[in-house]
Amino acid sequence: MFKKILIANRGEIACRIIKTARRMVIATVAVYSDADARAPFVKMADEAVHIGPSPAAQSYLLAEKIIEACKATGAEAVHPGYGFLSERTSFAEALAAEGIAFIGPPVNAIAAMGDKIESKKLAMQAGVNVVPGFVGEIDDTEHAVRISAEIGYPVMMKASAGGGGKGMRLAYSEQDVREGFEAVKREGLNSFGDDRVFIEKFILNPRHIEIQILGDQHGNILYLNERECSIQRRHQKVVEEAPSPFVSPMMRKAMGEQCVALSRAVGYYSAGTVELIVSGADPSGESFYFLEMNTRLQVEHPVTECITGIDLVEQMIRVAYGEKLAFTQDDIKIDGWAIENRVYAEDPYRGFLPSTGRLVRYNPPVTGWEGGIRGVDGVRVDDGVMDGGEVSMFYDPMIAKLITWGPTRDEAADLQIAALDQFEIEGLGHNIDFVSAIMQHPRFRSGELTTGFIAEEYPGGFQGAPASDELLRQIAAVAGFMACANADRARQVDGQLGDDLDPPGDWQITVNGVAHDVEIGADEILVDGVSINLFLEYTPGDKLVIAEIDDSDLAIKVAKTATGFAMTTRGATHKVRCLPAHIAPLAQHMIEKIPPDLSRYLICPMPGLITAVHVEAGDKVEAGQPLAIVEAMKMENILRAEKSGTVKIVNVKAGDSLAVDAIILEME
Repeated sequence: MFKKILIANRGEIACRIIKTARRMVIATVAVYSDADARAPFVKMADEAVHIGPSPAAQSYLLAEKIIEACKATGAEAVHPGYGFLSERTSFAEALAAEGIAFIGPPVNAIAAMGDKIESKKLAMQAGVNVVPGFVGEIDDTEHAVRISAEIGYPVMMKASAGGGGKGMRLAYSEQDVREGFEAVKREGLNSFGDDRVFIEKFILNPRHIEIQILGDQHGNILYLNERECSIQRRHQKVVEEAPSPFVSPMMRKAMGEQCVALSRAVGYYSAGTVELIVSGADPSGESFYFLEMNTRLQVEHPVTECITGIDLVEQMIRVAYGEKLAFTQDDIKIDGWAIENRVYAEDPYRGFLPSTGRLVRYNPPVTGWEGGIRGVDGVRVDDGVMDGGEVSMFYDPMIAKLITWGPTRDEAADLQIAALDQFEIEGLGHNIDFVSAIMQHPRFRSGELTTGFIAEEYPGGFQGAPASDELLRQIAAVAGFMACANADRARQVDGQLGDDLDPPGDWQITVNGVAHDVEIGADEILVDGVSINLFLEYTPGDKLVIAEIDDSDLAIKVAKTATGFAMTTRGATHKVRCLPAHIAPLAQHMIEKIPPDLSRYLICPMPGLITAVHVEAGDKVEAGQPLAIVEAMKMENILRAEKSGTVKIVNVKAGDSLAVDAIILEME
């Protein structure tokens, strides 16, 4: 077995590979950029080598830097993780030339399947169903417009070397193609070093199903069941699960065998994933189409590990060393259900804008990398950040992955909700409320999923998960208990209420503008006259409280406000005002501060780079017209006019780096 391997990646996947290597008694080498100098994966590795500045193009994407690090440390093999150099044939070839093993598939398989255009040609030749489209290189925007019209809208424009949701645009019209084609080319070039684009028909109401492939260098290729990855936003997966609630045993076998045949055609070995689109218009589930093959480990691989009991990173290392797979297709089973939620640094309450900055507080429900494949009591956290660390604008916005396993799908989803309630992140925007809301959504629970789930269920944006009247009363009870404890603490510390005066027992607790009468008694709590059986250990200042209500636990994240608390639980943040009952009547006389009108300003919604400005002072614009493009976390964001008007002044130019809330332009 290898004695030392280098991980040519960063963040949670680097940590994940190091964990398995440790168990296999293999020494590890990390490489890192300026931005990652103090990152957890650097500390976890046995050795670490600095390879350049923060931008990936000047560090993680430089093959020669990786090879130099291998030579300097004596690393015998390289695991590329995903993204970066994981699907670069030139990288695998360069390693081979230096006698360094590549922990991944053979070069010819990467070349055949990593290129989205060539892989479609190969799939067609192999008799695999492919999505109708134009399989070839596209010259320019005008060519793209002609092709799209011939295919018929809607169409999907994709960077040939793309992946992970990068370099993709959905077009419903000629205008969409004209606006998006060049952006796809740029994203492909910036993220993958390849600006070729292809166009294919967009299948309406599709499900996104993928098959995990694992092969060795002795001709054995297996499929490790499927993953459902239909819940996506901007073509970036948000929720993944295994198995799929849609796939039948017969369909699983047909998909698996077809994907194995395709893999065998290119001599594939190592871990890989064949992605399929299943038409939601076909209830039989037989209409599935080849989408692409990712010749690497997938972000969502943990859910497959949970239901099969197979460590995919370990198998990749063993296969790269030349070992045979120690199991056969008949050994691959499905044990229980696993769900993964990607915790992103983005704000769902502000249109999912990327959010970068320091993690003032980072406290996952279980410590990252504790436990085995299924974590601790069915909860696993794969992360690469720490308390006080930073989420940089230079890389992907994923903070962590939360994986839960249970005997059934509902149990795995319930574990997700409970774990998300205890996942503490402060200092930047995150999507914890949003993914919790998905876990509770009736449509998710029913398994009726398509890639349009988020757009269809949250057409007006996300405003928090709906809360039942029972939950709101429980929140009021907990808030009343905490307000009473805080008042008692104040009396004890500085005598604010006098030595002989007990803290108020009667409170008016207003939750999201709705008032509740709360009575705190010695043995019970009444909310609007209804008794609530509440047990709570609380010390003033606690940021996370676990309330036991009628023998069930409710975790609530708490932030103190001027008049009460901001209490976050079950996918929503609730504004809570706490007033002693005798003071509450005076609250109507309190003056409410009205925020200033900023509607005439175009404000930068996230830290990023201005890549284009489409207007000048004096230009008249219409609502919806593109005004500027901001690039953040490898994605381009088009900023549009909210209303018609005339541009008064433009404060920026292409190439400027802006902070969040910087004023880009002002309207008359």
